Amino acid sequence: MSSTRDSLLDLLQRKSVMYGDFTLASGKKSDFYCDARLTTLDPWGAVWLGEVGWELVQRKSQELGVKPTAIGGLTMGADPVALAIGIGSVKDSAGGVPPLQCFSIRKQAKAHGRGKLVEGNFKSGDTVVVVDDTITTGGSTLEAIEKLRAEGAQVAFALVLVDRSEGGVEAIEAAGVPVVAIFNRADIDATRNVV
Repeated sequence: MSSTRDSLLDLLQRKSVMYGDFTLASGKKSDFYCDARLTTLDPWGAVWLGEVGWELVQRKSQELGVKPTAIGGLTMGADPVALAIGIGSVKDSAGGVPPLQCFSIRKQAKAHGRGKLVEGNFKSGDTVVVVDDTITTGGSTLEAIEKLRAEGAQVAFALVLVDRSEGGVEAIEAAGVPVVAIFNRADIDATRNVV
């Protein structure tokens, strides 16, 4: 997995990471911005994310003694992350491990049709992994967790592509949900001056 993880980090650094003066969704100012969708919506990025993410899901599931059946998060940052990892899980389905089903959480329930808040392959009682592309304060991930719990989900843990190392992981874990990050700010900064 190391070379795949390295390839994913290299792509993330080249396509998604920017340094400068930015205002984040939380309103905070930062010298670091990660437009993760440039990586998660890149075909190679999705393949590598699926492999690395699925490996981490398996490892964390074993560590916690849980068997998640579905993966997803708040639209739209979580959508390509969930789908990549769901596709990554298919490779083990031949060995009898069912692939992870994917879902997406709307900001608000639909006002028409079935009025669903959670779209895709999810049902009340499912044990799920909540994903996001980046975590700063943890607000989006916490919102996803709250909505899923209200819909009857058992949230096993959260997985994120990039932890900006600004307190979000701690906030999510304080809500009783363990977090695993593929990369953190130190991982990304370590490659900053590499040509």
